[in-house]
Amino acid sequence: MTINIVQLKKESLHQRMCEGLQHMSESVFVAMCGIAGISQQITIRRETEDVKEMVERRLAPHDGIIGMVSGSFREGFRLIGSDIDWMFWQSNHRVIMDMSQSEYYNTANTTLILSDSSESPPGFTLLQLLTTTTDRKVQSACFRMNNRFYISSSMYRQLTCSAVMPNSTEHGPCGSGNIAGILEYDTAYCFVCDFWPQSASPWIDRCHSWPDPEVVHDIVRNGCHFVAIGHPLGPNENLQWRISFSLAEYKLVYSMNHSQFLIYGLLKCFLKEVINQQSEETNKLLCSYHMKTAVFWAIQQNTLPHWCPQNLLAGFWICFKLLLKWVYKGICPNFFIPQNNLFLAKVHGPTQNRLFLQLHELYKKGIACLLGCSSIRSYITDILYNPRLLICTNENVMRPEVDFDLELLRQCLVVEISIVNFQLLKAIKIVEQLVNSPLHQYQDAILRSLSSTFFKNTAFILNNMYTIAVVNKHVYIANKICCLMLKLAARFGCISDMLYIAMFYYKTLRYREALSVKEMTKVKLAQPYLMYNGCVHRERFTEAVGGQSWSTKMRQAVAMDIKLYNDICYISELIPEQQSALQNKWPVLIIPLFVMLHFLKFLCYRHIDTTLSQAALNELQVLVHHDQGLYVLDIYRDISWEILGICQQITGNLQAALYSYQQSLTQYPFHKIQTATQRRIQDVIQSVQLQ
Repeated sequence: MTINIVQLKKESLHQRMCEGLQHMSESVFVAMCGIAGISQQITIRRETEDVKEMVERRLAPHDGIIGMVSGSFREGFRLIGSDIDWMFWQSNHRVIMDMSQSEYYNTANTTLILSDSSESPPGFTLLQLLTTTTDRKVQSACFRMNNRFYISSSMYRQLTCSAVMPNSTEHGPCGSGNIAGILEYDTAYCFVCDFWPQSASPWIDRCHSWPDPEVVHDIVRNGCHFVAIGHPLGPNENLQWRISFSLAEYKLVYSMNHSQFLIYGLLKCFLKEVINQQSEETNKLLCSYHMKTAVFWAIQQNTLPHWCPQNLLAGFWICFKLLLKWVYKGICPNFFIPQNNLFLAKVHGPTQNRLFLQLHELYKKGIACLLGCSSIRSYITDILYNPRLLICTNENVMRPEVDFDLELLRQCLVVEISIVNFQLLKAIKIVEQLVNSPLHQYQDAILRSLSSTFFKNTAFILNNMYTIAVVNKHVYIANKICCLMLKLAARFGCISDMLYIAMFYYKTLRYREALSVKEMTKVKLAQPYLMYNGCVHRERFTEAVGGQSWSTKMRQAVAMDIKLYNDICYISELIPEQQSALQNKWPVLIIPLFVMLHFLKFLCYRHIDTTLSQAALNELQVLVHHDQGLYVLDIYRDISWEILGICQQITGNLQAALYSYQQSLTQYPFHKIQTATQRRIQDVIQSVQLQ
């Protein structure tokens, strides 16, 4: 009888410990929802990127460049300090795995490249150029070996490093840098293959329980990519290319449930806040990709029967033990090609031993090792001090509606499609086709935003075509079409899109009409529930537009800064700045909304009422001089000071204009307008000397 009581006590203690761990898991689940987002926020991020890519792919000409966002950003993370990864490839260059696959392509307009992995380590290959290419970078990267032409990965990487973002530095297969000291980026020029590599075929057979067959089929039929970096220990490192499964990986992450996704996020936080803080010698040995690989293997091997909020810490612990085992062995098997050891040439020798000892010390602490994560520590200690604390893991009550609106607005701001002018009509047609196809809620919202951009730009391009009047009737018809397009853009877009109508009226010398539209816009912008620059009065916004469609919210309560694409003339006074930016491969000027509001008011009134024109200039001056980041973000201060200087120069206040231009040069050069600023300074100095 006594033995049974002891046994019952042990079982009761074990049950309480399990319940305590589950309760703590729920608390960490809530913490990670705050850090990484709840499932609805993740869905917004993914769907908007997907629909943007859908439009871009349909727009791309046969010989054009195709881009794809990859990595954590594409997966749905928006963690502080994370970078953004892009992959680019030429649509008319295709890699094949064997010669029989060449029959699927028209070699008259497609360059074929053969993957030759016969003498390369697993996961790597040589790329043999089979047919001629007109691409100069590919031509320059070619070398002759055994009477065949191959493409050197190291040469191609050097040639393309700064092709997207000037002054990038080589980092792995990528060109790396940062924008405005805020956003780090990696851009990789690569080659695409429509076929699944033979070396990864066993992966298909492994997918019994995860992912689903439809996901496996989708991954396999979309093939892979080849990025410009060789095996670090092979004799042909500068020639070899690595097989990249970036597209497959984000589809796998998409197929995770939310608890699995948050475990992946927790591992990323643990790596950054705990593992990489152990010592300088070992803080770069493990990376986020190793964390992702561990999660993939753990899910596929059915190591946990239920991946749910109550098992979040159990799932984390399984992945951590797997990492510990890999470090001990010095082998981290690639998820698609296990023979490719991701630790090779990195985690070995004395540093491997030190890393293992550091991880083992964390392992001995148990789940308490997570107390080193500053971002989630309080959520663990809250449960330790108050085990009966009620935790709600119901995502439907975790976030109010306004949070999803803010998330969607952020996506509208970042989802951009760079297209040349002659593609705009095609873009509108593509959007029309997509709108009539089955779409998710958030994809529809982004399509509306893209439609607004396409209509605005098409209107100004059409107007610019008729600036030299050939037949007055044609100009009249063109202007009517432009107005119609801009009004459609305002219907599809947000409050600030009305200013494009005002810009058009100013450009066509209809100053009073421009001022009328500007005043209507100003009234709407004065509403206390306005959502702008990521800021909003939550209660008032919810009272005003809560429960309504996103399109209604956009028209009534949302505003964005003004984007001027530099290959389109919107306001002639800004042509020098647009030309300067274009020379530096910068596609767009982003002008703070209220700076543009005062700028337009000044420009229009100088043709009607000089007193009111001066009043508008005074308002602009106060805004630019004294705003603390509420209406003018720091990265947009270069163009804001520039616009103030332009207005002051127009009025003849040359000393003030000179000061403003000099201030523009001292700001972070986000818009690459320094050449225009320096020319304006020279003009002002010459004018002063002539006085």
